[in-house]
Amino acid sequence: MNEYKGTTQDGLAESIIKRFEDAESKRANWVSHWEDIARIILPAYVDSFTNRGTMSRSKGDKRTDEMVDATGALALPKFAAVRESMLTPRNTKWHRLQALDPNMRRNRNAKLWFEEVNEILFRYRYQPKANFAGQNYEVGMSLGAFGTGVMFIDPLDRRYGQGLRYKAVHLAEVFFMENHQGIIDTAIRRFELTARQAAQRFGEEMLPEDIQKAMENEKDRDKPFSFLHCVKPREEEDGYDEEQVTQNGMLYVSYYVSETGKKVVREGGYNTFPYAIDRYVQAPGETYGRSPAMMALPSLKTLNEQKKSVLKQGHRATDPVLLAHDDGIIDGFNLTPGSVNFGGVSAEGRPLVHTLPTGNIAVGDRMMEMERLVINDAFLITLFQILVETPAMTATEVLERSREKGALLSPTMGRSQTEYLGPMIERELDVLSQQGLLPEMPQVLLESMAEYEAVYDSPLSRAQRAEEATGLMRLVDWTTQSIQITGDPSALDWIDWDAAMPDLADISAVPNRWMRGGEAVMAIREQRAQQAQQQQMLEAAPAAAGVMKAMGGAG
Repeated sequence: MNEYKGTTQDGLAESIIKRFEDAESKRANWVSHWEDIARIILPAYVDSFTNRGTMSRSKGDKRTDEMVDATGALALPKFAAVRESMLTPRNTKWHRLQALDPNMRRNRNAKLWFEEVNEILFRYRYQPKANFAGQNYEVGMSLGAFGTGVMFIDPLDRRYGQGLRYKAVHLAEVFFMENHQGIIDTAIRRFELTARQAAQRFGEEMLPEDIQKAMENEKDRDKPFSFLHCVKPREEEDGYDEEQVTQNGMLYVSYYVSETGKKVVREGGYNTFPYAIDRYVQAPGETYGRSPAMMALPSLKTLNEQKKSVLKQGHRATDPVLLAHDDGIIDGFNLTPGSVNFGGVSAEGRPLVHTLPTGNIAVGDRMMEMERLVINDAFLITLFQILVETPAMTATEVLERSREKGALLSPTMGRSQTEYLGPMIERELDVLSQQGLLPEMPQVLLESMAEYEAVYDSPLSRAQRAEEATGLMRLVDWTTQSIQITGDPSALDWIDWDAAMPDLADISAVPNRWMRGGEAVMAIREQRAQQAQQQQMLEAAPAAAGVMKAMGGAG
């Protein structure tokens, strides 16, 4: 981000604060919904929405009071892990860049440039200082619980070198708006800084009078103050001029506002929107996403209550309530193991003390298991247990399962590719370009405006392509049956195995290093043909010698 201190626009701070308060009031229903979910499956977030994600809650306090059953809390991290493994697996390059123009895709210099840029992007993205993997996991947790995850992408602080820095923003802090096309283009984030931190961040001279006074008193320097960060499209009132390459030519304007004193303490701009926002499912007319936890909330609450009942039943079963006649021996009854209680039975041996029936615990267990299945289904756990629970599947069955997973995941996970990963890649390239970390663009790309697209090579993309592989396997099965019936193998001639095998390997996630290249395959075939020819000559040699001998004798 290019930043410029100070602004002369009167009333700007007040208008930003008013817009924030407006957005906050409209989100009241979401806040109560999110708090409801947090209490059941993500207790670390309890009260963070009502307190705007601020420092008001005591750190390290116990927050699991209302969470009786942990099924949802355990399913949520698995959902985040599934999302990461399907979209952004750490051990693979899960996307590549290519020119949008088909003609440029055939240009060698353009292809080499995009390959180099892709390598640089992954190198800086997965630097330890960038912290992408950890923050991306946090976005997945927020997505599974609350339906919306927010990532902020910025240049790495110069003190630590060049590169990228990622920060998963707590949903309680950020409010965003869509444009007329449903694309998020405005975000207002509320956060807290102590007076000392604010002076470090913005410069003491830019702070309002009340915060400057706090800096003068040693005791007040660590007092927290609220700030807003507003990012929105730069418009005429913000001084937008598309012909400029300085601040006013940037597509997005950035304002940091102190709520105390209602003052803009920093103004800047972005070429690309710095927030990448992921939404799981979006209901009509709503801006924020809905989550698996929201869909499973009735089951989560029911399971919590069922667990309470089963615990009570279990307690009564292990420490039973005793029933006795009012003039019996219950006052002196000894429950110590090995003790003898005289008068506990009649002379005929009939028990005079009985236990209160506890109900059928097995029924409670079955009811709880039904709710757990619903919860695990909502968080996609059961979808990924299929391959683990049935390891003896054939290759065709594995491909069929992969195809089913791709079909089921593509509507929701596929949205993350276009709405979350796409804008994130655009932002990353912009940040790296501003730092001069990208290679010089070939002239041929400059002339074509360098438009590009991201092609995803993640497990999700392969699962979506599994339909092709399963179709081929079904064709092979049918063809094999036809050959067995007719004895004519010519039906297999329709299949181009040389074209199919590399694609099948890619869909099945076979590492490229395990596959031979085209030249190596041709060399093996040539060697095999030579060996076959030599074998044929050896087999024909005795017959040829006999013919020659016969011809010699005849002469």
